[in-house]
Amino acid sequence: MAVPKRKTSKARRDKRRSSTWKLQTPGLVKCPNCGALIKAHHVCPECGMYDGKEVVAKKAD
Repeated sequence: MAVPKRKTSKARRDKRRSSTWKLQTPGLVKCPNCGALIKAHHVCPECGMYDGKEVVAKKAD
């Protein structure tokens, strides 16, 4: 069975993993009610709407 002759350094190991494990940016969409950028399939923090319904009641300023 093949066995590594030398320990792989942290720099070499991390260089190899850097491109494979890169995080993706979250998909942002416009809220159809207020136009703010929100994550897809999440309640809008600005107006509290989700799927055309008010889910979170916002306080009046």
